[in-house]
Amino acid sequence: MPGITDSLKDVLSSTVTAAGDVVGTIRNVAKDNLVETVRGGGEVVSTSVNVASKVVSDGIQAVSNTGVSLTNGVVGLVDGVIEGVSEVGGDVGVASTEAARGAVKSVSSVGGDVGVAAVSAVEGSIKAAEKIGTDTGGLAKNAVIGSLQAADEIGSEAGGMVRKALLNAASLPHDIIDALLTGKKE
Repeated sequence: MPGITDSLKDVLSSTVTAAGDVVGTIRNVAKDNLVETVRGGGEVVSTSVNVASKVVSDGIQAVSNTGVSLTNGVVGLVDGVIEGVSEVGGDVGVASTEAARGAVKSVSSVGGDVGVAAVSAVEGSIKAAEKIGTDTGGLAKNAVIGSLQAADEIGSEAGGMVRKALLNAASLPHDIIDALLTGKKE
C-alpha cells in the first residue's frame, strides 16, 4: 500500500514545524489512507482489517522517522484506522484488536516502549469509539486483547511490561483492564 509512509512523513514534518495538532493530523492521514485503499480494493470486510493493521505498522515506521512522539503516533493511528473502518462499514471491534496488535509489534520493532504503545492503543480505541458512537468499553477491551496478543508474541518480558502498563494507566477503564488481566470483576 503505497502512500501512508510518504503521506505521514510529509504531513508530520510540516505539522511539527508549525507546532500543530500532531495526533489529529496522524488520525486524519491514517483514516484517509485506509478509506482510499479499501474503497479502491472492493472487499470491505476482510480488506479493512488487513489494511488497518498495515496502516498502523507503516504509520509507526513513518512516525519514528520524523521525531514525533510514538505515544501520539499510536493514539492517532489507532483512532484513525478505527474511524476509517467504521466509515467503510467494516468490523470496528476486529479493527481495534488488529490496530492495537500492529501498534505494539511495530513500536517494539523500532525500539519503543511496548507498555506505552499498549496504553496509547487503548486510548486511541476509546477516542475512536466516542467519535463513531460505539461502545467504548468494547473497543477498549478489543485493544487490550490485541496489545496482549502482540506482547506475548514478542516475548514474556514484553508481555509483563504491557500488563503492568495497562494495570497502572490512570487514563484507562480499570474495570475492563482488571477483568481481562486479573479475572477480577467489579
